[in-house]
Amino acid sequence: MNPYILAALLFGLGLGTTITLASSHWLLAWMGLEMSTLAIIPLMTQNHHPRAVEATTKYFLTQATAAAMLLFASTTNAWLTGQWDIQQMAHPLPVTLITLALALKIGLAPIHSWLPEVLQGLDLTTGLILSTWQKLAPFALLLQLQPANSTILIAFGLMSTLVGGWGGLNQTQLRKILAYSSIAHLGWMILILQFSPSLTLLTLVTYITMTLSAFLVLKLNKSTNINSLATSWAKAPALAALAPLILLSLGGLPPLTGFMPKWLILQELAKQDLALTATLAAMSALLSLYFYLRLSYAMTLTISPNSLAGTTPWRLQHTQLTMPLALATTIALLFLPVTPAIVALLTL
Repeated sequence: MNPYILAALLFGLGLGTTITLASSHWLLAWMGLEMSTLAIIPLMTQNHHPRAVEATTKYFLTQATAAAMLLFASTTNAWLTGQWDIQQMAHPLPVTLITLALALKIGLAPIHSWLPEVLQGLDLTTGLILSTWQKLAPFALLLQLQPANSTILIAFGLMSTLVGGWGGLNQTQLRKILAYSSIAHLGWMILILQFSPSLTLLTLVTYITMTLSAFLVLKLNKSTNINSLATSWAKAPALAALAPLILLSLGGLPPLTGFMPKWLILQELAKQDLALTATLAAMSALLSLYFYLRLSYAMTLTISPNSLAGTTPWRLQHTQLTMPLALATTIALLFLPVTPAIVALLTL
């Protein structure tokens, strides 16, 4: 892609999200969401493959549906209450509709089925943008809507953690596994949204860091399915040793960073007398942990088959920037000891 066009698209992506983050009026928020959707579409189709075109079409249709719902709900709110302000949502009908529209935008269960299919059709870089940056704007709106709809948010959260765990069990394609991982993590964020918005933000930041790290590892190894992970030790031995730790951090095992948000969320749910919800969420984390362990096993404890199709590749010099990967990996693995400081900041 022409670098000037790429720069313009990335600028549009950033501008769209920034407009939504800064807006207090529903029309401006909707405009920002549309800008970021339209800016990512050419990035999704840049490698002219039928799968990429199919994924882009699915993505465009779901995002257009969600945007239309959001516009309809905000207009209904203005009609019923005379308010366009995001924080002046008093009527339950538009609030529920907007919650549904934003859930469709980020891919919460039970309206999640577009996300694995879309992610599977994209290259890893665009998939990374879709899994991280594109979640920021809808989350900013959800944070401003809370605590209007407690039951629907808890239902979405629990379903997402369970579907994210179950869905990833039978997958062999890494992008689909990361899509289900994304759904499960979003479920954890939505569960705690109304009780502790700051904790939701902390979980979102940790999720983005760990996902960035995981995507960059796969990009460096050029891996798209579980079998191709077996050759990663020949390309980057040190990275092959660290990658399972990144995956286990995504699964939420102590003493890695990923344990921190899960631990704090379960603690907060217990404080709110939601012991059953906390138990179900913790059990669903075990489902996710299984497929992360499966990936770790494929990466470190199996040797690639020496057939012509799967010959162990030469250890060639790669051209990818490794500084973002190094920073993301450090944060994804070693930030658990600073939990007391983070908790102190959250309670300010």
